[in-house]
Amino acid sequence: MSIRLRLTAWYTGILFVTLLIFSSAVYGFVHLYTYEELKQRIVQQANKVDFGTDGFDVLPNRSSANRLEDADLYIQTYNVLNNRIWRSDNMKFSGLQFETPSVQKVNKINNGFKRVTLNGNPFIVYQLAFTESNTNQLVLWLQVGANTRTIEQTLDRLQSILIMGSAATLVIASTLGLFLARKSMKPIGKVTEAAEQIQKGTDLSVRIEYEGPQDEIGQLIGTFNGMLERTEGFYKELEDAYAAQRRFVSDASHELRTPLTTIRGNVDLLQKMWEVAPGERADMDEATIKQISFEAVGDISDEAKRMSRLVNDMLSLARADTGQTFELDPVPLQPLVEEVARRAHFLEKTAEWHVGELSVLNGVYVEGNKDYLQQMLFIFIENAFKYTPEGEVSLDVVLYKGQVGLRISDTGIGMDKDEVPFIFERFYRADQSRGITSGTGLGLSIAKWIIDEHKGSVEVVTRRGEGSTFIVWLPVVFAPPLE
Repeated sequence: MSIRLRLTAWYTGILFVTLLIFSSAVYGFVHLYTYEELKQRIVQQANKVDFGTDGFDVLPNRSSANRLEDADLYIQTYNVLNNRIWRSDNMKFSGLQFETPSVQKVNKINNGFKRVTLNGNPFIVYQLAFTESNTNQLVLWLQVGANTRTIEQTLDRLQSILIMGSAATLVIASTLGLFLARKSMKPIGKVTEAAEQIQKGTDLSVRIEYEGPQDEIGQLIGTFNGMLERTEGFYKELEDAYAAQRRFVSDASHELRTPLTTIRGNVDLLQKMWEVAPGERADMDEATIKQISFEAVGDISDEAKRMSRLVNDMLSLARADTGQTFELDPVPLQPLVEEVARRAHFLEKTAEWHVGELSVLNGVYVEGNKDYLQQMLFIFIENAFKYTPEGEVSLDVVLYKGQVGLRISDTGIGMDKDEVPFIFERFYRADQSRGITSGTGLGLSIAKWIIDEHKGSVEVVTRRGEGSTFIVWLPVVFAPPLE
């Protein structure tokens, strides 16, 4: 059973119980009030009956004007001593007579009301016994009654009205309740349709339109739309991650294929040379064989080193992808940058190396990791040397608003501005340098990860043919100057 049917059933059931209680209360109050009023009239009339004092001939005083005030009341007396019955005129005219008790039972009858049926008509009769004051002997039995057919017909009509009205109310209320339940649950149906549409396909851009009040259903739809929005964002991020992973695997395969092909070709060459006996090499002398072997081993060594660097870089990026972090401690920048500048003199380069004034870093600390900061600086410096065949590469620092900027500039080949957003992507290398300048295209990705882990940022200024400038901004902690 659906929710709207259950709601309608519950609503109808509660309304049925309410109407039943209300109708029973109304019928009971009307029944009680009507009969109580009639009983009071009967008792008042019984108290107004005046009897004579003619010994055993005890009858209502015919001269009494109050012997029968209400025409719809019927009076009958029964003289126990002589078994004489007296009836009011309206009883005589209608031929009615109340049942009189026998002599054996007359002393056992209690005063009060009872219901009887005479000639097919219902009556309520009030019975009152009169005794002689001296002997306390029962003398007269008084009966005052009233026809209750009109009252019962009225109560029957009231009962029918209550039943039919309650039934009509239940039908109307159930119909309206079902209509309102369907209307109220219609947004829930939209939620179900949207969920089914998402289940059948991959369109997470579906949103549920709702213009009603912000009640429970409105809040539910708002929460559902928010969940869809977040799910869509996660799904897009997941798709981007899968695309990046596929691109990463493709680029890694491409980068590994070249050194493996070179290594395999040189190994095959050496294997063929060593499988031939020395006397059978008529086309090559011993010196030529040594030279070829030396060059092949050199190529194998260079390609092995290249693969080693590539694997190390991929491992670093794999750590970044898994969310691994490193401990951050206060690191003095001056000795760290001076050490990097000193070791940069020994890097393979064709450009001149210039180091600016580093004394401004005295007493400046950053929250970071010394080894990773050095790796990040060497990546930028080696990258500058790689793309600067002639000219100069420089390193200097700048302090600005609680941040320190480590600036690496070169006068190399530079790049177009539209390439800047992609240089930190994995395996990305400018088209004009791919195949000309050696490298894996992972260095800047690793550097960007290190900068992000240090809560820093990087600024790039470049122009094709005029060189590039990278400024790494890191938040600093100031301490007393170093001695």
